[in-house]
Amino acid sequence: MVYDFLVKDLPKTQKAIGTDKGLAKIGDSIVNLTYSVAKSIFLTNNQCDNKIIRTGQKVNKQILAEALKKANMKNFAKNRADAHDLADTVEAILAYVWINRIITIDEIIDLLKNNLSYNIINRVKEIEIAANAFAKLLDKIKEFLPEKKI
Repeated sequence: MVYDFLVKDLPKTQKAIGTDKGLAKIGDSIVNLTYSVAKSIFLTNNQCDNKIIRTGQKVNKQILAEALKKANMKNFAKNRADAHDLADTVEAILAYVWINRIITIDEIIDLLKNNLSYNIINRVKEIEIAANAFAKLLDKIKEFLPEKKI
């Protein structure tokens, strides 16, 4: 199915994409689904007792805010954005690229999974590791996004 009609009314600017509340809501589901599956796969594959692990965990806003900063993409966010706003921006961007068929859910899961490490069992370390994984995802899709800032 083609979903690009959902974004055809948006101006092709960084701010328009990054600050769209509807895209952020769609992206919230994409972010939580893909990270939960990626983390579940990673943990299951790295268990010595062959136990299957399903996390169903939501992504902390700090992870996404830090990822946006690390990817040097704060220009997609509104001015004076807090961590919640920056997280919404990441979610909106991911929804935008998924809707436009730039990246698939499977590709997002694989990229996140491949950038996790066993230290994610420590919650403090997980924030850093997951932020790096999401930053790498943003770096991968950056070239497909508009260059216009306004």
